[in-house]
Amino acid sequence: MDTNRNANPDPDEIRQEVSARYASLAMQKVSGCCSTQAADTVARAIGYGDEDLTKVPENANLGLGCGNPLAFAELRPGQVVVDLGSGGGFDAFIAAREVGETGRVIGVDMTDHMIALARRNAEQGGFANCDFRKGTIEALPVEDGAADMIISNCVINLSPEKPRVFREAFRVLKSGGRLMVSDVVLTAPLPEALLSHLDLYAACVAGAALREDYLEAIREAGFVDIKIVDEQNFGHVLASTSLDDPMVKSAMDALGNDPIELRRVADSVLSLKVSARKP
Repeated sequence: MDTNRNANPDPDEIRQEVSARYASLAMQKVSGCCSTQAADTVARAIGYGDEDLTKVPENANLGLGCGNPLAFAELRPGQVVVDLGSGGGFDAFIAAREVGETGRVIGVDMTDHMIALARRNAEQGGFANCDFRKGTIEALPVEDGAADMIISNCVINLSPEKPRVFREAFRVLKSGGRLMVSDVVLTAPLPEALLSHLDLYAACVAGAALREDYLEAIREAGFVDIKIVDEQNFGHVLASTSLDDPMVKSAMDALGNDPIELRRVADSVLSLKVSARKP
């Protein structure tokens, strides 16, 4: 069976596809086949500075974000931060510098290879205040009321159960704790033809929620003071991707090879940065 054309993807099937994609990326990074320069270029384009890039181990930045959730976080020494979908540890290590030796950063990722990469990076970089745990963001391996801040960068869109993610974030935050996420959302529904493609879930497209649905899920989880810190059209990133890219080919095939329709879909994609507070 062609898993990219399953009409109703199962949540576990989605997680398996996403995990396989990111495991491959982690292994490529370890093998040295991927350009650090290219990942750094992406990071600068979405809001990270040169200082951020020089403070983390070389293999931590995988170029997978859609914004910088820490740009307005105002972390303080001694705080506890939980990073949802921590990958190679890029945001976790930047946060770890801010919270210092008296603080702690807990990174959660469901992919074994990503956990191994992050732990290796932490050891090489001397980040003793970082703890990387295997788990899903729908069932965080973190105790109630443990965190001062939850961060996430272009990961929640990958979850097939986003309301659960925000409820879990609410659970592990202390009273007064804050949520700060960068993510991909949509201004218009995707064509039905794209919703069945598991590779597009893994590429942060097919699983993205409508902007208002995303914000409503945060509200329903119990958060207050929900603010849009920044939002930008993310369509230019998709539109500039090579037509030889397998993901773009798959999307074009699903859309009947109509470049105008592909551009319309791309223009409906936003990079959204949101903050919220647990009362």
